[in-house]
Amino acid sequence: MSSNTARWRSRTFWGNFASLASLALIAAAFFALQQGDWWPAMPRADRWIGAAIALFSYLLFCAAFLWRSRTRKANDDIPNAATRDSSVLVVHASQTGFAQQLAERSAENLRNSGLTVKLRAIAEVDSAMLATAGRVLFVASTTGEGDPPDQALAFVRDVMGQPAALGRLRYAVLALGDREYEHFCGFGHQLDNWLRQHGAQSLFDIVEVDNADESALRHWQHHLGQLSGVTDLPDWTQPRYERWTLVERRELNPGSVGGGAFHLAMTPSAESVGHWVAGDIAEIGPRHSPLVVAALLGQAGIAADASVVIDGQLQSLAELLAGSHLPTLDEIRDMDAQALAETLKPLPHREYSIASLPSDGALHILLRRLLRADGTPGIGSGWLCDYAPVGGEIALRLRSNPNFHAPDPAKPMILIGNGTGIAGLRAHLKQRIAVGARRNWLLFGERNSDRDFFYRDEILHWQAQNHIERLDLAFSRDRTERVYVQQKLQAMAEVLHEWVKAGASIYVCGSLAGMAPGVDGALRRILGDANVESMLTEGRYRRDVY
Repeated sequence: MSSNTARWRSRTFWGNFASLASLALIAAAFFALQQGDWWPAMPRADRWIGAAIALFSYLLFCAAFLWRSRTRKANDDIPNAATRDSSVLVVHASQTGFAQQLAERSAENLRNSGLTVKLRAIAEVDSAMLATAGRVLFVASTTGEGDPPDQALAFVRDVMGQPAALGRLRYAVLALGDREYEHFCGFGHQLDNWLRQHGAQSLFDIVEVDNADESALRHWQHHLGQLSGVTDLPDWTQPRYERWTLVERRELNPGSVGGGAFHLAMTPSAESVGHWVAGDIAEIGPRHSPLVVAALLGQAGIAADASVVIDGQLQSLAELLAGSHLPTLDEIRDMDAQALAETLKPLPHREYSIASLPSDGALHILLRRLLRADGTPGIGSGWLCDYAPVGGEIALRLRSNPNFHAPDPAKPMILIGNGTGIAGLRAHLKQRIAVGARRNWLLFGERNSDRDFFYRDEILHWQAQNHIERLDLAFSRDRTERVYVQQKLQAMAEVLHEWVKAGASIYVCGSLAGMAPGVDGALRRILGDANVESMLTEGRYRRDVY
C-alpha cells in the first residue's frame, strides 16, 4: 500500500469518527430536552437555548460536510496534483514494431525525469482507462491509405465507436506515416479528432513523422522535456547504418509484365552484428546515381571533388549529396560547396522484408524495380537494382519487427502472399523447416507461372520433402478468367476452418492495395468478423503489407 493511500484511509476513518461523534452529541442534547414533565405553556428560556444550540450544531455540521465535499471535488478536477500530474499513460498502436519502440523510448525518458509511467498497447486500453488517466501520450502508426494498424482495430470498434466522457483527459499524439500515401498519418489524425470531439484537451499539437524523420522525432522529444519539466533530456540514440556488402543481384523474372523483381544478397562487415529472425526488417539507406549527382554539381559550377565540413568532419560533397534530398538548380544557384552542404537533408530509409536467416550466410531481400511517371527508377529500387555495384557498400540496419515474428512451431501456420511478399514468408518457412514444423500451408499469387513464380525450385522442393503440407498457387495471367489468392482461399473454406480450429496462425505478406484487403474480406466471410477480430487480438492473424 502506498503512503498516499494510507494517509487517505486514515483521514477517512477520523472524519467518519468525528461525524458519528457529532451526531451522538446532538442526539444527547435532544434527549436532555425530554427530561422532566412536559411544560403546557410557552417553553422555558432554557429550552429555547438548548434548541438553538442543537440547531446551530446541526447547521455547522452540514456546512463543514459541504465545504469538505466541494474541496474534494475541486481537487479531483485539477486533476489530483499529488498523483495524476506525476503520472503519464503511454499508448502504442504499432504495425511493424516501430511505434512500440518509440513509445518505449518516450516512457523511458519520462521515467528518468521522475514521472510515474504506464506503457500499454492500444488493444489494452478502454474508455474508462482514458477517462481516469489524466495524461496520455499516443504513438500511433498508419498503414496504407490512412488505416489503423491491426492491433488498433478492436480499439477503433469498441472504444472510438462509442461515446466517451474525456473532459479531464490531457493528451498528445505522435503520428507515424509516409507522405507518399494520400492520407498521411491518417489514423493518428483520426485518433486526434476523436479525442477532441469527446472533450479531451491536447497537451500540444499532433506531431507527424514521415518515414522515421529524425527532425520530427527530435520535436517530439522537445515536448517530452517540457512535459516532464526536464529540458535537457538526453537525445535518443538513433540507429546507425552499418556497412554491408552487396554480394549478389539477380533478376528473377526477365520479361515479366509486372516489372523486374530482383533478388539481392548482402553480407555484414566484420564490425556489424548481422543477427535477425524471420519477420524482421532491413532498413536501407538509398543513394542517388553518381551520374545524377555529378550533373547537378556541374550545372551549379561546383567542383566534383569538393570537400565540406559537417559536424566537425571533413566529407566529400558528392557523397553527401548522394544520400540526401537533391535540391533544384535554382535553389543552390550562387552557393558555394559548404553553404550547399549545410542545407541538405538525408534521404529517408527504405524498408524491406528479410527473405533469409543468418544461417544462410547472407541477408536476402526481394524487391521490384519501380518506375516513376517519367520512366526513371525510384530512389530505393533504382539504387539497389541499378546503381549499387556488386561488391560495393550498402548502408543497412536491422530492425526487430515483433508484430510479424513466428508463431508457436507446434501449431499449424498459413502463409498468404503475392509478388515480392513471398520474401517475408520464405524466411518463416525456412525457420519452421529448421525446427521440424511441417504443418505449413502456403498460398501464393502472381501474374505468370513461367516468369513470376519466385523461388520456384526451392518451394517445390520443400513441398516434395513434405515441409509444405499444402501449396495453392494463383497466377492471374495464366488463364482467361483471372484468379487471385483471395479466391483460392474462398474455395478452400472448409480446409481453412479445419486449420484454424487446429490452432493455425495466419500470416499475410505483400500488396496492401489489392491482395491484403481481398484476403481480409475472404477471411471474414469464411470465419466471421468475430473470429477474425479474436485472431487479431490473440496475435494469430498478422500482416506485413505495403
